[in-house]
Amino acid sequence: VQLVESGGGSVQAGGSLRLSCAAWGFDLRIYCMGWFRQAPGKEREGVAVISSDGTTSYADSVKGRFTISRDNAERTLYLEIDSLKSEDTAMYYCARDPRKWRQYCSSVTADFDYWGQGTQVTVSS
Repeated sequence: VQLVESGGGSVQAGGSLRLSCAAWGFDLRIYCMGWFRQAPGKEREGVAVISSDGTTSYADSVKGRFTISRDNAERTLYLEIDSLKSEDTAMYYCARDPRKWRQYCSSVTADFDYWGQGTQVTVSS
């Protein structure tokens, strides 16, 4: 199992980014997948999750600005980020929940077993 994130960068506040997470070694459709972020000096937090049937859930701080999606054929997880704010600055990680065929996903970091190496998002005001 391998997860590889890409798409981060430095952007001005109000801008947009699309993060990608390429998944190798397992069927993306079966598992809950999530995006997490960790800012310097803060704990890692879940920002968006998507279940095997496409049900999504978002942290309150990103609702309406972040969109998680999945392309099963391309084996890629995405995170569209709009209206970026300085507080969105963090390392962003994708991760897999090992439990299969769940309709509702956890956003607790301890529930996820495989993680990517992260991609940095820096927002300047």
